Amino acid sequence: MNKRLSEGLWGYLFILPQSLGLLVFALIPLVSAFTLSLMKWDGFGAKQFVGFRNFAEQFASEDFRLSLFNTLWYTVLVVPSGILLAILVAVALNKVRGKVIYRLFYYMPVVTGSIAVSMVWLWLLNSEFGVINVYLKQWFGIEGPNWLTDRAMVIPSIALLSVWWGLGGNMVLFLAGLQGISASYYEAAQIDGAGKFRQFMHITLPLLSPTTFFATIMTIIGSFQVFDQSFVMTGGGPAKASYTMVYHIYQLAFVEFTFGKSAAAAVLLFILILSLTLVQMYTSKRWVHYGD
Repeated sequence: MNKRLSEGLWGYLFILPQSLGLLVFALIPLVSAFTLSLMKWDGFGAKQFVGFRNFAEQFASEDFRLSLFNTLWYTVLVVPSGILLAILVAVALNKVRGKVIYRLFYYMPVVTGSIAVSMVWLWLLNSEFGVINVYLKQWFGIEGPNWLTDRAMVIPSIALLSVWWGLGGNMVLFLAGLQGISASYYEAAQIDGAGKFRQFMHITLPLLSPTTFFATIMTIIGSFQVFDQSFVMTGGGPAKASYTMVYHIYQLAFVEFTFGKSAAAAVLLFILILSLTLVQMYTSKRWVHYGD
């Protein structure tokens, strides 16, 4: 056996565990979901092929349309604010003294379980004795809103939690991106008389665009999969004001036991996320700038 063939076999051997994991835990379940979306099944009896009827029922379902609207509204609130805040925090911590400690504190929520985070924020956002409303009244003399029981405030409240929760993860990405920017760019800008703001707008942001692109895609994907916060904090309420697409999938599968409809809704969510990702990939050519 020649050396080149031997190296190739060792390479395939090393990627075999990851390939098996991808096949068993991703590709096979994906195909199974597509197949199940064409069936009528309650989880116990025999499966009945119904074609695209499940998809047609989802498009006609008021609950599906409501969940789509709530998820889109949540995404609009979380993605721009989360990305912008992560960039600003990363820039502020990039060269500050004691930055390791600050990074640790900002990143700690990321490794905290979603249920624990939701329970803490459920207490913070309580309209009667929550910490936020208490301090709003003591410091500013105003009555805080009903964060989780007002239909107009529940999605912004969950979005506030999610921005705080995901800040550390995006901050680490942007810190890595900042460290990859050569100091020579800033030195040249200072010689030309550019101030800090112009350096940020014309050097930092353009050279961070690959990191921004990646963080935006991952944040959008995560925002469309929001479930834990809504499930723990509001149960989809009030009056389904926090009823998201993944909550809708859960409701169909594990409450109503209509697994075919649930799979159809999951496939539609997959197509939506895939479409948005492809659009971002296409439009990234216009604004993502890779350094030399």
